[in-house]
Amino acid sequence: MNRRLFITIHLYPSSFFAAAVLLVAISGGLYLVGVKGEVAETVVTSLPKAGRGPLDALSKADMQALLADAGVEDFDFDYVRQSGKRAYTRPTSRTHYLVDATGPAVDIIRREPDLQARMIELHKGHGPTVFKTFQKVFALGMVFIILSGLWLGLTAPRLVRNTTISFGAGLALFLVLVLA
Repeated sequence: MNRRLFITIHLYPSSFFAAAVLLVAISGGLYLVGVKGEVAETVVTSLPKAGRGPLDALSKADMQALLADAGVEDFDFDYVRQSGKRAYTRPTSRTHYLVDATGPAVDIIRREPDLQARMIELHKGHGPTVFKTFQKVFALGMVFIILSGLWLGLTAPRLVRNTTISFGAGLALFLVLVLA
């Protein structure tokens, strides 16, 4: 494969995944400086626990039944994420519901994340199933982009010195911070 073709192959995934890279960089950077977003919560209803059976292993059908009991009809979600006596409809990167059975009743809570909270949820892999599949492809694409860019820099006579210094400095800083 000639160098020009390899550069073109490197360019297309780089351009294609630019929006995803920006989402990860912006959402992660804002999160690290304390801008984590807000999730507005509204208690839809509180249902009695009596006669409901165990609430620590809700299936999608169980969640749909609880939401129907709460008057929430035709709400679409991919799956349920359980954490003890609390269960969340997923994805949580959009309006979703929390079933909280930690108290004396079963609270059904509507949760609406703002833009930053949505971005964080996508960043964490809590988006729709199809987006999670995209993130897996994105991860592979990023490995290819980084390795191919490094290879292109190391095999270009005019770039090899600067690429080596830059890569070495980045690797050294990474190791110092990881091992500290």
